[in-house]
Amino acid sequence: MASALISAAVTGVAWCFCTASASLCSSWCGNDKPSTVPPSATSGRKRSVLLLAFSVVVALVFQYALAPNYDKFQWEYLVDAWTSGCGDDLSEDLLKVCAGNAGVYRAASAAFAFFVIFGIAAKCRPTANREAWPAKYVLFLFLSAGTVFIPNDPLFVPIFLWVARVGSVFFVLLQQVILVDIAYNWNEAWLDRSDRAELAEGPGKGKKWLAAILVSCGILYAASLAGIVVMYVYFGGCSSNNAFISITLILSLICTVVQLTKSETGSLLTSACMTLYATYLCGAAVSKNPYDVCNPKLGETDTWSIVIGLLIAFITLSWVGWSYTTEKRLGGSEEAEEAADEQEEEDEEKAKTGGVVMNNSYGAADTSPPETATQEATASKSFGSSWKLNAVLCLVTCWYAMALTGWGAIEKRGDIANPTSGEVSMWMLIVSQWVALCLYLWTLLAPSLFPDRDFS
Repeated sequence: MASALISAAVTGVAWCFCTASASLCSSWCGNDKPSTVPPSATSGRKRSVLLLAFSVVVALVFQYALAPNYDKFQWEYLVDAWTSGCGDDLSEDLLKVCAGNAGVYRAASAAFAFFVIFGIAAKCRPTANREAWPAKYVLFLFLSAGTVFIPNDPLFVPIFLWVARVGSVFFVLLQQVILVDIAYNWNEAWLDRSDRAELAEGPGKGKKWLAAILVSCGILYAASLAGIVVMYVYFGGCSSNNAFISITLILSLICTVVQLTKSETGSLLTSACMTLYATYLCGAAVSKNPYDVCNPKLGETDTWSIVIGLLIAFITLSWVGWSYTTEKRLGGSEEAEEAADEQEEEDEEKAKTGGVVMNNSYGAADTSPPETATQEATASKSFGSSWKLNAVLCLVTCWYAMALTGWGAIEKRGDIANPTSGEVSMWMLIVSQWVALCLYLWTLLAPSLFPDRDFS
């Protein structure tokens, strides 16, 4: 009798544990609403970026846990698979770098394939990116695990390597265009608020916004100058860093002077934003210098340095995926997202009043057909950018694969505490800075050079 009671108790506890675990897993993967409620307008983006972040974790594990120990694999096939395409004349250290690069390509290619597949699905069915997320996470796990057994050559090196390089170039260019646009939009938004305050509140009431612009300019330029000074002090130990810092200062001054003297469309706030952004890119570039004499950050491989370095890499790469998949960046509108949220609230209220779910509809208390033309139009408008979300995440995936591998270069790079350090990464950052400043300079000069063309 006692054994039966114990067995029943253990069974009950196990059932509760499994139920709670399944509920937690479903909630984490995005399936936390009943079938009577349609997917929300932002759930696809959140779960997609979460999967991107998870793929970054897998890439770091492959690069810094599996790859350095490839020679300890018990199966000879795996040793050959992880070193194929690396060449026969590499030293042991460079061979581990090559295997580490291939580990990143494995995780990134699985994420890339995932976003391509479901980007096509979202194009065919607008709400597909918001559905069946537990199954999607399982699919990604199988894709990632399967890549472990695939040889590097030719799928990862050179095929995916070049796909990632081309995708990263497009992403870097897109990034610079977006940031220049943000700098202009900030100034225009505050000027518009100043004009509206003058009209609504009376003469002189808009000066507070003009004062805010001037204060912001002062803060941004002060931060840029402080950054330049800090870089000269801490990273000025070699000619390459000194050149990068000096060029940053000179180009920023040129853009500001041109904006103040020659441009009819530019603004001081926009120039201040671009100066601070250029300073940030210069700081990121010199901090990725792989030589000890130029980079005081290298060589710090204690536990805290490792944790902080990996955490910064993870947060940075994940934040890029999140910030570049907003509704505005994808060409959508806030109105569409708000309309979808309102529709979700209405459906939740209907779900609370009861109703039966039939024929894969979301259910309602009434008996009217769930799939009406109006609902289909709303869904198409609200979820129409889902495929764009996947397209941008494909580019972000390519970019993080290159950021973690130094654009595929098999070279002396940083250590586990500085996972994105490398000479190629350093040069890509500084070149992207030059592209951004030249693009901004072009927007300042183009209207006066070509007065017959409309640049608004």
